[in-house]
Amino acid sequence: ENADGKYISPFHDIPLFAGSKEDKEIPAKRSKTTGSEVLFNMVVEVPRWTNAKMEIATEEPLNPIKHDIKKGKLRYVANIFPHKGYIWNYGALPQTWEDPNHTDNITGCCGDNDPIDVCEIGSKIRSSGEIVQVKVLGVLALVDEGETDWKIIAISADDPEAQKIHGKYFYIGDVKKHKPGYLEATVDWFQLYKVPDGKPENHFAFNGEFKDKDFAVDIIKSTHEHWKALLHKKVDGGTIKCTNVLVSGSPFCCSEEDARSIVQSAPVFMNGDSVSPEVDSWYFFPK
Repeated sequence: ENADGKYISPFHDIPLFAGSKEDKEIPAKRSKTTGSEVLFNMVVEVPRWTNAKMEIATEEPLNPIKHDIKKGKLRYVANIFPHKGYIWNYGALPQTWEDPNHTDNITGCCGDNDPIDVCEIGSKIRSSGEIVQVKVLGVLALVDEGETDWKIIAISADDPEAQKIHGKYFYIGDVKKHKPGYLEATVDWFQLYKVPDGKPENHFAFNGEFKDKDFAVDIIKSTHEHWKALLHKKVDGGTIKCTNVLVSGSPFCCSEEDARSIVQSAPVFMNGDSVSPEVDSWYFFPK
């Protein structure tokens, strides 16, 4: 739900650009900035230090955040020594899409069919479903099983350490200075996290080098354009569900009543088994 109590899609209805304090409209007419930097909204899927693979369900109406299931089993990432679970608050930028039919001219691979991923490196542990305003610091080009899977490095704009990372262009070098070892740990994590599942190590474009903020923002804007084409039926999204409530002019836009009906008719899950949606919702979604 948004602040007005309306059911929305975290994939499609939350604006990519963080709105200014004076502009509460969604999508925002103006972008919030810190200094000369535009801030972005991040949807948190996985809190730092946890192992459950929570994801925006792109193939379900209104795209709820759910525990991913593969071959009938809930998915978890292994602890890769010396790391515990995800080593950042992990999530996605809404209103972005890595088009699986578009070959990236940098990596030579197609997109992974998901919104672009974000590793938020601030000091606070966030909650799944939380919306965090972040400033972008750089990007890592992961090539995962032959697909382009960009990993945006960002920090919450209100994090105490955000002010330390203030290079003229927010160079990724500021992260190396103030958080020594963090970027190296990030490369190590993404390279090895699937090995416990019997898969080979991942590899990277640019030999694992992080590209700077300007490069990252260009990638984000490109995936935003792919998302726009998806939501206005200019490309074939396959099994992606584009149902939304707030995207003006989209043929997939539905009414608030339709959105509420979608949510209320969805099965509730516990331990991988569906149960009646009439069961008290507080048990599954504590407030």
